[in-house]
Parts: sequence; C-alpha cells; structure tokens
Amino acid sequence: MNAAPAHKLKLAHPLPEDEAPVAESSEITAPKPDNSEALRMLEALLFATAEPLDEKAIAARLPEGTDVRAVLNELKEQYATRGVNVVKVAGKWAIRTATDLGHLMTKEAAEPKKLSRAAIETLAIIAYHQPVTRAEIEAIRGVTISKGTLDVLMETGWARLRGRRRAPGRPVTYGTTEEFLYHFGLESIDDLPGLEELKGAGFLEGRLPSGFSVPMPSDDPALREDEDPLEEGDLDLALAPAVEPEEDAADSGQEPPREEE
Repeated sequence: MNAAPAHKLKLAHPLPEDEAPVAESSEITAPKPDNSEALRMLEALLFATAEPLDEKAIAARLPEGTDVRAVLNELKEQYATRGVNVVKVAGKWAIRTATDLGHLMTKEAAEPKKLSRAAIETLAIIAYHQPVTRAEIEAIRGVTISKGTLDVLMETGWARLRGRRRAPGRPVTYGTTEEFLYHFGLESIDDLPGLEELKGAGFLEGRLPSGFSVPMPSDDPALREDEDPLEEGDLDLALAPAVEPEEDAADSGQEPPREEE
C-alpha cells in the first residue's frame, strides 16, 4: 500500500493551543523609545527650578533629539495621582502641590495680605479689559479709585504698566502679568471664566442689562495701535510711595474722593 502524499497527512492528535505554531506577522512594530533617562532629567529640572520652565528651556537641557512634549506628557501622567502634580501654567511647566492637598500647607504658608474690595474689582477690570487706563477703570466701576489701589496690585506683581494711551494727557495703560497667571493657576488669560461660567458660579444673578457681555480678555504684550511705549521714568514714578488721597484733598481744600471698599 502506497503512503499518502506528505501534503495530505494530518495529525491524529492536534497540538495543544499553547504549542500550536504561531503564524509570522508581516507587520513589525517599532520599539517604543526609551525615555527613562530624559524623564529623570526632566523630573530633576522641574524640582530644582525656582520658576516654571518653558519647553524651549527644557529642550536645551535634555539630550538632543528628545521629544520634549511627549516626555512632559508622560511625566505628567506619572504624577497625576501623586501628592505633587506636573502642571502647565502661563505656557510653562512646573511641579505643584496637588490641589486636594493644599490644606496641608496652610500652617507653613505665610498668611497673604487680604486685598480690599476695591483692589479685587480693579484687578478684575484690568484682567478683562486690558490695556485699560485709570479713568477707564473708574468709568467701569462707577467710583473713584486711589493711586494706592493700583500701587498695591503692582507691588503684588499681578498688574503692570503697559504703555501710554494716545489720548489727551497720554494716560498710562495697565495689564496683568505672568505672576497673575501663576498665582491663580491659569495656563493663559483665556482661561478666565466667561459670561455663562460666571452665571453658573452665581457671580451674576438677576436680570442683566440688555446687551450686557463679558469681554474676551487678552494679555498680548505687544502694544496696541492706540498705545505708545512707556517713557523714561514711568516705572520709577509707578514705584514711588503712594500719596494718600486724604492728604491730597487736605492740601487742595477739597473733600477727599470716596473709594468703595
């Protein structure tokens, strides 16, 4: 009896699944790059730096060819559930205490100076309406503000002089700073709440005037068409000790302007 052709032979007992021959795949998966050393270096950089770092500054310190954005996102994921998180603020990267653990730092942190109601309202107007002059701030608030209020905001580092408005008297214009973004945990000024968010948070209640809107904030450092650069001595004048409004009024014989607190 002739033997059956080899190609027709069948195994009486098939191989177990774990021993079955594996078909070769024509697709070759590229090995995942080893970012372990870059991650260690990035971690050390963010822990050691006193100020947040932008991606350009980080790239200059990591090995050439490193995908900085990929390494940053990988480190961010690794720290997402830890006591400190890798966060992006004002377009830069830093390591910050997890928001739900902030209460642990209260005993060690110095109590910040509480801003007056006038200063808070003025800061909000500067943030949303920048570049804005003192007269424009007063027109929006509907009440006179003292020079001291603006000085306090500049001393905290949250407001700055931008330029001079091309208008009679050439008043200085004010805007916010990167420190403002750092303090309030904003990646950019665009993260400020809009009209619907303010309503949802309960800051705007009742019937609003017809046509009421919240401006789209912009902290673009470039001067606008109606702004001129600051002049020599403008910054020195801004940092000069503020004269109390009551003293000004006493010298002129007029009643001091009232500021809402």
